[in-house]
Amino acid sequence: MKNKSFLIVGGGIVGLATAYRLLERFPRAQVALLEKETTVGAHQSTHNSGVLHAGLYYAPGSAKARLAVSGIRQMVAFCRSEDIPHEICGKLVVAVTPEELPRFDELLRRGTANGLKGLRKLDRREMKSVEPHVNGITAVHVPEEGIVDYQQVCNRLAYRVKERGGKIITGEKVERLDRKAGSWIARTATAEFECDFLINCAGLHCDRVAALAGEHREVRIVPFRGEYYCLKPSAQHLVRNLIYPVPNPQFPFLGVHFTRQIHGGVEAGPNAVLAFAREGYRLRTVNLRDLLDALLFPGLSRFLRKYPEMVRTELAQSFSKRLFCRALQRLVPDLRPNDLVPGGAGVRAQAMTPTGDLVQDFRLLVRKDALHILNAPSPAATASLAIGEYVISQVPI
Repeated sequence: MKNKSFLIVGGGIVGLATAYRLLERFPRAQVALLEKETTVGAHQSTHNSGVLHAGLYYAPGSAKARLAVSGIRQMVAFCRSEDIPHEICGKLVVAVTPEELPRFDELLRRGTANGLKGLRKLDRREMKSVEPHVNGITAVHVPEEGIVDYQQVCNRLAYRVKERGGKIITGEKVERLDRKAGSWIARTATAEFECDFLINCAGLHCDRVAALAGEHREVRIVPFRGEYYCLKPSAQHLVRNLIYPVPNPQFPFLGVHFTRQIHGGVEAGPNAVLAFAREGYRLRTVNLRDLLDALLFPGLSRFLRKYPEMVRTELAQSFSKRLFCRALQRLVPDLRPNDLVPGGAGVRAQAMTPTGDLVQDFRLLVRKDALHILNAPSPAATASLAIGEYVISQVPI
């Protein structure tokens, strides 16, 4: 291992955590990380709601479940040791109608099977004592969940990687990957980087980086933009911490919810609409290559046919604050459209199969000299340190 060299493509939180764990386990390894932006954590890692997810939703035994439960504990320990702003404030997941109760019970079963601690089923009175303005018939309280500043997490991971001798090179986009005498050559517009083992953590572009390495793009990254509103200061008393809905099986995403922010304020959202660019944080941002890549992929048209009502609803809410507010009012009826101001947006790198199904679990492709993370949406930020450990365990040493 002394002379083994690793090249990580992608300087988001998963790439940084992988570099951190590599140098922790193999202090003498040569580790370099390439990031195309001028800063680390520029996309999914910091364009999210800042939640520490404990693993309530995920199927027992799945990689998401294992790594979220382990990951939140590792992330909290890291934040404590690095003095990073975070808070374990707890979360309510609320059943609004009797039809949601079977799915609500399944959430409790999953959370218990996944090893979450302190889960409590609350009646309406108990629910109101936690969140006085919430609407519902029952809720589960998840005490381990919280909020964090993921930008500071990324910055501290980068600092620790460099402190241990790793290299982080920003402003270098990988344009070619070639094999040469048992090693990889990563070529950018200005330089070449050689390594023994390649790790692809490119997030929104992970399928393209895998293709550069000669892999067939069986699954495709299809970008979905999530748009947020912020509650005006006069309305922030309506939400104390985190309020989430019971997921709807007819809707492939989680649904709008409320999140208190670590530095103050409350976010509401996100919705989920097809982005016209993989880094399309605004409705009018269009990248023709990205758009054609999605539109010509058979999986997308099949996905749209599977969820026509969801597509119409989400698109309408994107254009109408009144409709967006109506969705939020299921959880907090006292909210009014004039309580909302436009917030930020994120783009979810969601892997999709040719049949139009979303890849639900984390997905890794392991080769003798490369490893590609091909699907790592939420809770990847929370689970990043555990994902880093898992990646290292899959590397053939």
